[in-house]
Amino acid sequence: MICSRLTSACLPSLCLRSLWLDHAAIRSPWLLPRDASAHGLALDHHLLLNLWIALALLALAHLILLIGLLARRHSEPTQLWRIEYLPLAALALLFAALTLKAERLWASSRYTGASPTALQVEVTGVQFAWYFRYPGPDATFGLTNPSLVAPGEGNPLGLSSTDPHSADDFVSSQLVLPANREVDLRLRAQDVIHGFSIPEMRLKQNAVPGQTIHLHFTPTTPGTYAILCTQLCGLGHYRMNATLLILPPDQFATWLAAKQKAAP
Repeated sequence: MICSRLTSACLPSLCLRSLWLDHAAIRSPWLLPRDASAHGLALDHHLLLNLWIALALLALAHLILLIGLLARRHSEPTQLWRIEYLPLAALALLFAALTLKAERLWASSRYTGASPTALQVEVTGVQFAWYFRYPGPDATFGLTNPSLVAPGEGNPLGLSSTDPHSADDFVSSQLVLPANREVDLRLRAQDVIHGFSIPEMRLKQNAVPGQTIHLHFTPTTPGTYAILCTQLCGLGHYRMNATLLILPPDQFATWLAAKQKAAP
């Protein structure tokens, strides 16, 4: 009777979990969000390499413990360099190689500059929204002034009307990008630290007040993706999200022309 009740209670959750796993497996064989960026494949491979190595070391540690329990002890002294120093040196070399590879992957999108032809977009986080600014035909961002910030008057970033470069800038609540073109994002924050994250683009970077942080990548797959805030930034943190729309190049050119034409 008890088993029957337990089975009835657990069955819905087991079915939901099975459906979730099936859906996740469709997205990625390793339960990761599907990759839609040019650099994501290298990051996924490095992540999986680390997981396989950790699994192998876990199995090796348990094997050594099992041998230690079952093997007969010897009275003669053993050579420490063979059972301690040599494995320690091998592990140090292994983790040093993994660290160097991870550092190169990180530097390729953070420390190495974007191409001069990359699309420039400014991302600003503010409680509790993301704003995306495009520089317009002059390809230069206009000046901003915190004292001019007025979301209710259509100026959420405080664009200065006295700067001629601000005249063609336009601000969007949705990040729209072309496929297969490098993008250089300038991350800023107006108030507190916000976490800019797009899992399908393999992007996660804090936006810090007083700093402008560059982050460049190349989206490859058209579609709509969620933009999240991964830092607890206040009581409205749960609703701080936006969407990323990746368009084919011709459709993006049409969208950009329409926005530039409608800019004040």
